[in-house]
Amino acid sequence: MTRVLVVDDQFLIRAGLVALLRAAPGIDVVGEASDGAEAVALAAETAPDVILMDIRMPGMNGIEATERILAQAADPPPRILVLTTFDLDEYVYGVLRAGASGFLLKDSGPERLLAAVAAVDGGDALFAPSVTRRLVEAYARRTTVEQPVDLDALTSRELEVLKLIARGLSNPEIADRLYISEATVKTHLNRTMTKLDLGSRAQAVVVAYESGLVTPGG
Repeated sequence: MTRVLVVDDQFLIRAGLVALLRAAPGIDVVGEASDGAEAVALAAETAPDVILMDIRMPGMNGIEATERILAQAADPPPRILVLTTFDLDEYVYGVLRAGASGFLLKDSGPERLLAAVAAVDGGDALFAPSVTRRLVEAYARRTTVEQPVDLDALTSRELEVLKLIARGLSNPEIADRLYISEATVKTHLNRTMTKLDLGSRAQAVVVAYESGLVTPGG
């Protein structure tokens, strides 16, 4: 069973999500929260596998809630799937930067939502790489990075893979470009994320831009 926590400040949206998930096989809704602070508390109490996280909420928003949940979570941490009304949203950028596994538009249909929960629970990142690149490019140039990530720990091949990930290429496309196997691409990515203490592919894309490894529009 996939344990899911639903977070949304709008009652009707939250109730609809809970009803849909409870009707689906293999999903156990372990709680629902109406704001970020409640989400943090429930995540610690229920240890969900996946959290559907709204962003714009009164009080603690989804970005801060995501940061707090991932900071205090036991290993493995929950996979956080952001719910948003439109993809080019600075709040989405912030929550991906905080370590969310991906995002889903709120007007996505039931089948898409259930597939998203399954994908994220299985360890996949949920967003088209091209959409993530567009989102990061739109906001990375506006963001002041207090402590830029040091990429010196990465090998030349790891840097190559990180650049291509930031450019929106998928693992099979990177494998084809570099004449290596897809498994090797995953190994390089996993090592990069470990060295840089990153929790998601989206964070890797953000770091590539904010460190200057790649530049918006370059």
